[in-house]
Amino acid sequence: MYTLDVDASTPYRVHIGTFLLERVGAIAREAAGGRRAVIVTDSNVGPLYAAPVKTGLEEAGYETGVFTFEAGERSKRAQTYISILEYLASRELTRTDVVVALGGGVVGDVAGFAAATYMRGCRLVQVPTSLLAMVDSSVGGKTAIDLDAGKNLAGAFWQPSAVVADVGCLATLEPAQFADGCGEVVKHAAIADADLFAELERTPLTLDLLMRDVERTALLIARNIDIKRAVVAADERESGVRKLLNFGHSIGHAVEACDRYRTGHGTCVAIGMVAIARAAAARGACPA
Repeated sequence: MYTLDVDASTPYRVHIGTFLLERVGAIAREAAGGRRAVIVTDSNVGPLYAAPVKTGLEEAGYETGVFTFEAGERSKRAQTYISILEYLASRELTRTDVVVALGGGVVGDVAGFAAATYMRGCRLVQVPTSLLAMVDSSVGGKTAIDLDAGKNLAGAFWQPSAVVADVGCLATLEPAQFADGCGEVVKHAAIADADLFAELERTPLTLDLLMRDVERTALLIARNIDIKRAVVAADERESGVRKLLNFGHSIGHAVEACDRYRTGHGTCVAIGMVAIARAAAARGACPA
């Protein structure tokens, strides 16, 4: 297992490894405290992983509930967000209790926004289950929902108390889902680590590599998180250097919207990186 500490306004630790789902309760107990917990998950992830996380939370002394919504970007809207808030209220969560976001980027964003605003902010533990969520959206404190006018237009900066990335969860992804998450992996390498970029060129991060070498995959994920945590520590609220993390995103978000969110976020970011890099080269801002 690897651990990385994020030096944000609310410091927290990221845990990366295998067989960590069962330890979410113990990690939450140490990092967040509280008496009640609600797991927020979606219809794809919940049937796979909610049970061991719930068991671990209960063993750690939490009175635990589970809220599940329909998987997909279309659920990252105000209706889902309000439904989560109503469920938290029905479970009588307080400000010192815990929301556990179990799933990919959509789950982390909408559950995080609910945690940021319920009773003006309660504790949050991010448990990312997709590659994209592990290397990017679970770390850094950005939470949001989509509006008709665009993606992530309503949200808040809200740092978690802990992040738990169980690399074993990636084994249940489809190859296309895993490849989609690699868009953010390549982005981190492009903006901050030429050696990592060259390594990915030589040996691409694939689902097959995960199956053959879990330890190397976990290390690659940790290296990505290390890049992001350094940027977040330098500029938590995106007033300067953190804008580097948006490489490819302006065009990528436009592609997502035009495609009605049928193409994955990481793939759209990859399209955006290619387009903006070609434009920069054409203008002489970088070599071909």
